[in-house]
Amino acid sequence: QVQLVESGGGLVQAGGSLRLACAASGRTFSSYAMGWFRQAPGKEREFVAAISRKGGTTFSADSVKGRFTISRDNAKNMVYLEMNSLKPEDTAVYFCAASSRVVTTIKGEYTSWGQGTQVTVSS
Repeated sequence: QVQLVESGGGLVQAGGSLRLACAASGRTFSSYAMGWFRQAPGKEREFVAAISRKGGTTFSADSVKGRFTISRDNAKNMVYLEMNSLKPEDTAVYFCAASSRVVTTIKGEYTSWGQGTQVTVSS
């Protein structure tokens, strides 16, 4: 298991940008695929972006493609989500997650989760 702590959320106007960060504990960070998910009030938690163990492969949800970028720094045990051109519909709690898979977009294949960070986009 790996412990995850997200940061970087906040209130931003539509069209603005935010960078989320997720700090992971443990010395085996590079053995985990990492993902970002989000959950809006009254909705199910949904996939946003994923990155493979070494960072060579990424996937993004269609709703954020071209606007959000996932990256990782295995030397620092960090994963990031750069969010640009934010829209009010991006408002949600954003969660960082870790999977023992090489890379996956499937929520059920993630076994470690952070506590989440709130992102609010005003119109």
